[in-house]
Amino acid sequence: MREMDILQRARSPYVVRCYGSADKGGEISFILEYMDGGSLANVLKARKQVSEPYLAEVARQVLKGLHYLHINKIVHRDIKPSNLLINHKKEIKIADFGVSTILASTLAPCNSFVGTCAYMSPERFDPDSHGGNYSGYAADIWSLGLTLLECATGHFPFLSPGQQADWPTLMLAICYREPPSAPDHASPQFKDFINVCLQKDPKLRPRACALLSHPFITRGEGNQVDLSILLQSLSI
Repeated sequence: MREMDILQRARSPYVVRCYGSADKGGEISFILEYMDGGSLANVLKARKQVSEPYLAEVARQVLKGLHYLHINKIVHRDIKPSNLLINHKKEIKIADFGVSTILASTLAPCNSFVGTCAYMSPERFDPDSHGGNYSGYAADIWSLGLTLLECATGHFPFLSPGQQADWPTLMLAICYREPPSAPDHASPQFKDFINVCLQKDPKLRPRACALLSHPFITRGEGNQVDLSILLQSLSI
């Protein structure tokens, strides 16, 4: 199984650990690391918005996880709030590798159409415009940018607050509208970080390792940001 293969290969403090698996009547169950805070989606539902210092720490840890995956030729393809798990140890980790893939080489392209459509990059909706393939690494960066912007604003960036999404609406918005930007009151560092993550041209999106040096990530170095504070609004 692809997911089992990826889970067994992943050994990073920024990726949910798999301790084993069990086969019961043909159904495979994974024994995964317990993340007692649930997901970033739970946090967003309870808090409505997440402030920049916490978002910077979330981004830093997720980028470290993505960097680890990408240098090991693993593309996640489904980065979104519900797949980023948090715990009371101030950790956030990447989970759910059901649609991930292992590439043959670091620069190998993807050509499959999987993942949660709301967080998919433009080239994934229209791979023909990119020679039938797309960079899975750049697609993960787009998804992270959308995730962080959603946490900052409290609603999915391509839709108005409360607007219900459907496939045609999402596809048209992502492919033909200008990418969303951070709100006016956001810091210049956060605005630029979102801008570089949400470049329509995947070649213009930085790799995870480069984004770890972005001012939005580095400006808080030396200041301890306790992600477990985000869990105080949850009944856990």
